[in-house]
Amino acid sequence: MTVKFTKLHGAGNDYIAVDGRGIDRDWGTLSKEMSRIAFGVGSDGIVLVQNAEDAQIRMRVYNPDGSEAEMSGNGIRLFAKFVIDRKIATPEAGALTVQTEGGIRTVWPTMEGDKMVAAKVAMGVPTFVPSEIPVETNMTGGLEIIKNYPIQAGGRQLDVTCLAVGNPHAVAIMDEPVEQFPLVDIGPHVEHHELFPNRINFEIVNVIDRSKIRARIFERGAGETMSSGTGSTASASAARAHGLVDDEVDVIVDGGVLRISWNEAGEAFLEGPAVEVFTGVWPG
Repeated sequence: MTVKFTKLHGAGNDYIAVDGRGIDRDWGTLSKEMSRIAFGVGSDGIVLVQNAEDAQIRMRVYNPDGSEAEMSGNGIRLFAKFVIDRKIATPEAGALTVQTEGGIRTVWPTMEGDKMVAAKVAMGVPTFVPSEIPVETNMTGGLEIIKNYPIQAGGRQLDVTCLAVGNPHAVAIMDEPVEQFPLVDIGPHVEHHELFPNRINFEIVNVIDRSKIRARIFERGAGETMSSGTGSTASASAARAHGLVDDEVDVIVDGGVLRISWNEAGEAFLEGPAVEVFTGVWPG
């Protein structure tokens, strides 16, 4: 059965959007096939449209390895553009509510005419509670927060701060320039570290000043990506937890710049672009 799709990107983090309402198929396998760079469409995964029970619309996210992710910060912006531009769902009072595997998220689109060009996303309150990330607490001596915790990965010691923003993250804030760090080599060792029962996303961060950080991101199930909304949120939130940044931070990633902010209740917000690249039909 052929599948109509749209390729989009947000600061270089690219996803394939598919309207899957009323369609029953193996979406994980399709994501593996379509995400391949030379043999498929090439992407960081699929964002799938489904009908929702507790929100206006439901998003499911599949990684390039076929696994399902709880949430994607860039992916949800691209998903919102896809459904808003095609009038699959219409913002109410200026906002779109989206059901994800990581909870319900609100998206405030920026429109130019009848097209969405950017958005602000409510990412929820980041949690540093090990059992909620999750982290194997029996391996950490019952620590209440995994902050600058030393792990061995790929022959290196890394001090990681662990948190969840709808999906799990380990953030290493370092003095070594992130451009020089062998992320492609070390990333898989962190992702599959025994400390993380559901695997983990891994970010390396340089703090530039109190309003700006530089990050590189290794996504669980995808590898290094040019950008990640949850990865940028986790990076900024970890830096904030260490008292290194203020309440509005620009995160410089390989694909551009994403802005993270927090309100008085501690909820994080992500702002960034959403761009449609092309549409097509997958043959099988």
